[in-house]
Formats: sequence, structure tokens, C-alpha cells
Amino acid sequence: MTGPYSRARQADRSHVWHPFTQMQQWLAQEPVLITSGQGAWLQDDRGQRYLDGNSSIWTNLHGHRHPRLNEALCTQADQLAHASFLGLTNAPASLLAERLVSLVKHTALTKVFYSDDGSTGVEVALKMAVQYFQQNGQSQRTGFVAFEHAYHGDTFGASSLGGISLFHDRFAAYHFPVTRVGDLSGLDRLDPAGIAAVIIEPLVQGAAGMRLWPPGLLNGLQAWCRRQGVFLILDEVMTGFGRTGRMFAYQHEGVQPDFLVLAKGLTGGYLPLAATLTTAHVFDGFLGQYEDLRAFFYGHSYTGNPLGCAVALANLDVFASENTLEHLARKIQVLREQLAGLQTLRYVR
Repeated sequence: MTGPYSRARQADRSHVWHPFTQMQQWLAQEPVLITSGQGAWLQDDRGQRYLDGNSSIWTNLHGHRHPRLNEALCTQADQLAHASFLGLTNAPASLLAERLVSLVKHTALTKVFYSDDGSTGVEVALKMAVQYFQQNGQSQRTGFVAFEHAYHGDTFGASSLGGISLFHDRFAAYHFPVTRVGDLSGLDRLDPAGIAAVIIEPLVQGAAGMRLWPPGLLNGLQAWCRRQGVFLILDEVMTGFGRTGRMFAYQHEGVQPDFLVLAKGLTGGYLPLAATLTTAHVFDGFLGQYEDLRAFFYGHSYTGNPLGCAVALANLDVFASENTLEHLARKIQVLREQLAGLQTLRYVR
């Protein structure tokens, strides 16, 4: 096949290794080469259109090539593409932190730490939890509790928490020990003295096949964590930013997490960016003189990237100006009414 994209096709076949892909099968067929997107649709180099049914793995919120997001990205690129966040700051990152905190104003989450994706956002929460207890008189709290069938990312720390054998078992020898429970009853059999945190995907486990938690589970989990002095980490990488009808899934039960991990939809599907929100209580546990070595020694080269943060701000502006959550509520009601008539469904949530 000849054409303007023939070189790109050949380059892909010669050099690219795709994620979660059996490359022998990939190389046996012509690659689908996406060249453009508009709204909910993608188009390849042959003019074939595809409905982006999983929103580019749950990242795209308002459609491809949204004018507000395009404008924000181009405007910021014309000013500053990147500068180190180590010892410096930038306006988009600072203002985005303020905006994120305003979205969770009914919680104690007032501090924001940036990273690059969902896996690293989870890593931030894990390391903060362990280091907090190490330097605040409870160094025995080094363990984590995760739920069966969980998925929290693919870096070694995040995958240690995972419960999907296809993704995680091959690397089990390199994972740190994690206690797994199937439901709240499993917590009662644990010795909480050595536990730093419990992590959960609130409302629904996405990669496990959209496994819904029963109503009330989050509140029950929060109550157990509070009684035992254990941190509660909510992984909203997939469920955040309207995916469950509210801005964040935890808001369905009004719980108060110690850590909230956000990614995927944070930039509306434009750029990789993650944010781990935590409390002033946790933040204060890291304060001291430099020589005390209480600082959180963690970060990435592109932490707080101005391009990503500028687009994230525009993403949240679109939520407000287009009344996204209000429109979602009406769509959810229509779907609920239509699906309720299907006898093969036991319940609709």
C-alpha cells in the first residue's frame, strides 16, 4: 500500500512494540493507523471511521479535538512547555491544585502531589503512607490491604496490589507482600497494627470486568480504617471525572479518604498527568528541617507539567460551562429506564 502514511505503517511494523498486544498477531495484519479524531469518532488513514467506544481507555471525556482544550494547549505551549517542578512552580500547576481541592471541598483533602499516570499516582500514595508512619512513631505500619480482582497499575508497587493473574502473576516474585480480602468481612481477621493503608477502586472494579461493589461498602471500609488508625486510599484513576455520574465515585457514599488518586480523565484525554490528593495531617507529618530527612524524596522529570495542567484546567472549565454532570444525569436516567426492561439483567446500577 502506498500513500502519505505508508512509511509510518512500515516503521510501526519494524520498530514499535505495542502494550497488552501479542505482536505475532499484530504483525500478521495491517495496522489500524489512526490519523484524526472528532467528537466520539476516530478515523484511520484509509478514511474508515471508528466509534471510540472505550473513550481511548477511559481518558477522553468531552470528545476528540475539543476547541477549548485545543486552545488551552496551544496557548500554554506558546508560553512555557515545561520547567522543572523541583524548587520551582508554574501557574497552571498551582491553579489546578486549587481547583482540584475545590472539587473535594467536603473532605479534608487539601494537598496535591503531581505525577505522570495512574500507576505512579498510586505509587505516590503508597510511599507517602509508609513514610508517614515511619517518621511519626508507627514504623511497624508497613503493610497494605487490597481487594481481590483489583487493578491499580503496572509499576511494581502498584502491581503488587493487583489481583488479576493475567497481568500480575508473572512478576509475583518481585512484588511486596499484600494482604487480600474479598469483602469487608475479611478485614476482621487481620491484625491492623502493622497495616499502613487499605486501597480500593470505589464503586466498581474496572479491569476486573466492571465488578460493582454493594452499596455501603465504602462507608463500612472507612469506618474500619478510622477505628484501626489505617489510611484509606481511593484509586479513582478510572472512576474519576464523571464516569459514575458524579465528579468522583466516592461522592456516592460521601466518604472521607486520606488519599485520592486521579489520572486518565484529568486532562480530558489530551496528555498524561496524575494527581494524588491527601490531607494536611499527612502533609504536616513530612515537615521539618532539610537535615531531618523528613521530606518526600519522590518525583518525576515532568512532574507538574504546564501543558498537562493547563489542559486539565480547561477540562474542568468545560465540565462547568457545558453542564456535563447535569447532562449525564439525564442520560443515566434514560439508560436506566431502557435497561430495566431487559429480563436478562438482574439489576441496573
